[in-house]
Amino acid sequence: MTAMTPGSNLPLTAARVAVTVTAPVRLDVSGLLLTAGGKVRSDDDFVFYNQPTGPGVSHGTAPGGDTITVDTAAVPADIDKVVITASPDAPGATFAGTEPTGTVRDADGGGVLATFTPPQLGPETALVVVELYRRGGGWKVRAVGQGYANGLAGIATDFGVSVEEPAAAPAPQAPAATVPPAPQAPPAPPAPPAAVPAEQWAPPAGAPAPLAPPQPPAPAAPPAAGKVNLDKGRVSLQKNQTVSLVKDGRPLLSTVRMGLGWEPARRGRSIDLDASVIAYGPDRGKIDSCYFGKLRILDSAIQHSGDNLTGDGAGDDEVITVHLGGIPPQVSGLVFVVNSFSGQKFSDVAKAYCRLTDAQTGEELVRFDLTGAEPRTGVIMAKLIRQFSGEWEMTALGSFVDARTVRGMVKPAAAAL
Repeated sequence: MTAMTPGSNLPLTAARVAVTVTAPVRLDVSGLLLTAGGKVRSDDDFVFYNQPTGPGVSHGTAPGGDTITVDTAAVPADIDKVVITASPDAPGATFAGTEPTGTVRDADGGGVLATFTPPQLGPETALVVVELYRRGGGWKVRAVGQGYANGLAGIATDFGVSVEEPAAAPAPQAPAATVPPAPQAPPAPPAPPAAVPAEQWAPPAGAPAPLAPPQPPAPAAPPAAGKVNLDKGRVSLQKNQTVSLVKDGRPLLSTVRMGLGWEPARRGRSIDLDASVIAYGPDRGKIDSCYFGKLRILDSAIQHSGDNLTGDGAGDDEVITVHLGGIPPQVSGLVFVVNSFSGQKFSDVAKAYCRLTDAQTGEELVRFDLTGAEPRTGVIMAKLIRQFSGEWEMTALGSFVDARTVRGMVKPAAAAL
């Protein structure tokens, strides 16, 4: 059994697999069959408790949690992946304080192939837990953990399912006391139902209550975490947003540089910050760290420019060069961190940022400007997660912790994966 981290991938060793999602609260679990374009072919490709069968995919309910079973041999050839989603059953409930776990099993033998518990959930009301997808003639499973603020209906709509809300009945009008009511025109015939109208989401008698209709995102929700790529040029990330390092349909496998910069918030007062990168395996175990005291790791696939003691001057203060194609296969994630070695707080730092550039052309690909600094001594700036297909994804984090050295960042950075 393998405990997966966000973005990690594993080959499926069974033709029929069952994905069960459990939590301390009741969850509604669904499966969507998606084409290479990321959409369902029709509403028949949405499998849930009120439509429990689809091509090669079925839904089952048990005391331990809802299960989506996928017979990969029976999935139509034009389906590229099957996405497994979950949402709290209670209307309006979020994942705050709840840690759902997706368990992938051999549907015939019952053996556990992998587990995945998405980290750092909060105001999300629905979640893409894992996805099963084709690759090289076989099937893989990828840990996703992407949250939505508008419920299961929001996920379904995002993937192309028609969700039609029933029209509200008009309120009856009371007639005037001395005037008889005028004759009423016959009601208009009902509109043809959508393939999966919202009213059919109600579970059968005795089953738990369905999700409430999708609500607007909560004000406290983080910025939208939708993935983007580099096709349109430089990307400016918001906190918790992800960019896929893919351009024109091809993974970026060249050498990139992660530049980190800052300025003292008070003129004339130097601040010694240290930029580092920590390499992790699929089990979130640390493999190595690159910092001012260890400038080359992983056979020089990652190199550090050296220590900047003040933050003075324009441009990047410290640079970490990453040869993406040279990262050994046992490394599935890189986390970039910055520490205040001298103990000064990040509230004393101005203009902190990290940016990813093409090492050959100098072109800036991705930038994340850190705002809202907290009076703490460490910050997890960003992470790079390797995908099975070869591309890397960068997610802006901006999470503050109390740590003055890279050694103190190992555990909180692992938790951010």
